[in-house]
Amino acid sequence: MPDYIDINKKLWNAWTPHHIHASLYAHQAFMDGMTSLKKPELALLPNLTDKSLLHLQCHFGQDSISLARLGAQVTAIDLSDVAIKEAKNLAAQLKHHIEFICTDMYKMEDVLQRDFDIIYSSYGTITWLPDLHQWARLIAKYLRKGGRLYFIEFHPILWMFDDALKNIKYSYFNRGPLDQLKTESYAAPSSLAPQRSVSWNHNLAEVIQALIDCGLQLVDFQEYDYIPYDIFEDSISTKYGYQIKKLEGKIPMLYSIVAQKI
Repeated sequence: MPDYIDINKKLWNAWTPHHIHASLYAHQAFMDGMTSLKKPELALLPNLTDKSLLHLQCHFGQDSISLARLGAQVTAIDLSDVAIKEAKNLAAQLKHHIEFICTDMYKMEDVLQRDFDIIYSSYGTITWLPDLHQWARLIAKYLRKGGRLYFIEFHPILWMFDDALKNIKYSYFNRGPLDQLKTESYAAPSSLAPQRSVSWNHNLAEVIQALIDCGLQLVDFQEYDYIPYDIFEDSISTKYGYQIKKLEGKIPMLYSIVAQKI
């Protein structure tokens, strides 16, 4: 396996400065009080007032701060030291006390020794992780009994396609690491130098079975035929969100899981 941690850390350290003011993240509106959370996850989340919450793979902290605005006591982790530095600066500007920790998720046990009411993870996270059993084990470890995971992710059907979403290029199943050269970012497509990345496709059974095997009970599972972001070529805006032209309503684009520690 390639040294994916070092490769992907360099990738996200390079991308983060370009993402902060990218239109996708609506920085000024966020600073003025707009939430970065989207309708699908807002519909899933419970009342967060005074709930302890661990946010996995938080990038530069917009969602972490949005969760804190809803009343949660937030701890957030990310692999990128550049992203964590920016997250801390953002939280300080907005006067939110959030504990941001720079760590590889698989090494959380070295730096974090308490449990949480809620674990939250969203949009483009597990694709950077090779081992979902270890991911699920850590979620189970850090949840209190009765605590819940709220997870929303791009549907693995999407990652079968080429970048233009025209032809099937990759397996639906996890066939090992995808070692690629990224010539653009989803949020800043025209301003970046090429960066190497290592990722994995994870089919739904792999995700769900990992959670079950580690002692979590599935509470809710949903699939959606849209995404809330305009990040794909030939995407079109609908009343729900963004879909792919000529595939409107025909393929799943998101899924969500709520799972409880029993």
